[in-house]
Amino acid sequence: MDFLTSLDFWLWVASAIAALFYVMAFFMKVVQPKEKTAAMMPWVGDSSPGFVKFVGFVDLAGGLGLILPVATGILPFLTPLAALGTIVLQVLAIGLHARRGETSKTIGLNIILLAIGVFVLWGRRSLLGL
Repeated sequence: MDFLTSLDFWLWVASAIAALFYVMAFFMKVVQPKEKTAAMMPWVGDSSPGFVKFVGFVDLAGGLGLILPVATGILPFLTPLAALGTIVLQVLAIGLHARRGETSKTIGLNIILLAIGVFVLWGRRSLLGL
């Protein structure tokens, strides 16, 4: 089997794409001024700075968790757990945006990130002994 058509290749691609989004979201929520982030993410303007930073660090943990454990071979079982965490994060995000009436603007990205999380969890499930 050619590597470019292997499941492992596509798991790396999916993980890298999601990790980029989650790390970018971390910087937007934690490093960037709240006003600038709120212009792109209206919920940020209505949330406490602590909550926004907490979500940012959850994004960072999920993004790094999709890549680093498998890439380094250190505690690789954490990668499918990180994928599970991103699934929970996206379900909660969809709920938050639905409650705020923002799903028309956000649902596409939330569903893509949710699907990537499901794919990575499924593809890396063997690391959990399943």
